Amino acid sequence: MRLLRYLDSSGEIHHGSQQADGSVLRLEGDPFGGLKATGQKAEVAKLLAPVVPTQILCIGLNYRHHAEETKAKIPERPILFVKGINTLQNPHDPILIPTHLASHEVDYECELAVVIGKACKNVTRARALDYVLGYTCANDVSARDHQIKLGGGQWCRGKFFDTFAPLGPCLVTPDEIPNPNALKIATILNGERVQDWTTGDMIFDVPALIEYLSGSTTLVPGTVILTGTPHGVGMAAKPQPRWLKPGDNVTIEIEKIGQLTNPVALEP
Repeated sequence: MRLLRYLDSSGEIHHGSQQADGSVLRLEGDPFGGLKATGQKAEVAKLLAPVVPTQILCIGLNYRHHAEETKAKIPERPILFVKGINTLQNPHDPILIPTHLASHEVDYECELAVVIGKACKNVTRARALDYVLGYTCANDVSARDHQIKLGGGQWCRGKFFDTFAPLGPCLVTPDEIPNPNALKIATILNGERVQDWTTGDMIFDVPALIEYLSGSTTLVPGTVILTGTPHGVGMAAKPQPRWLKPGDNVTIEIEKIGQLTNPVALEP
């Protein structure tokens, strides 16, 4: 199933199921408590991020080729950092380049997002995918100057700005993606494919990440896990870095999920 979250013309938030022909049928309930078909055609005035995260857990340096392009050692364990829920952004709404606490090195990162549907703790690898509600596209937008030089040795400052976690366009349930580590994944910047790879290059696959993150730790429903990005990020571009700028359009594309597109603008 392809689940959408949207506003209707009166500003009410609903959930829907996208059909093969592109039409949407309205659902009642919520994805975590249960959804029920209504048979009614949905009136989608504005597409929203498919879930509102309870927390956003992120994994750094989780693709072999990305580690190589940044000249980093292959990690022995997953590298965890977090984003605040303030970073959430909807499809088609702008990624805002910070101007107050200014950044001049804002970068894109295509990522597979995993949404946890049931509370879990100390999950085994064999059962890890049982707790997944679904998968969606994510852009782990990163202010590299704050991440690397101005953050006091922590990555979070560069990852924590408003609008720095677009999610969408839909949430695809696991029955349609039995193997999340066999998907093509790409970033398209102003029509050019700047990242184009496969989730099979992950150092720690999705079951391994859930097993690790749930160790002595409860993952609550609505936890979103950003699983890392492949090579081709802007900071590694040659002969000079490729930073996002106002007027850009960034699309994250993942096989079996679709495209998440956001324009880029300056923070007002």
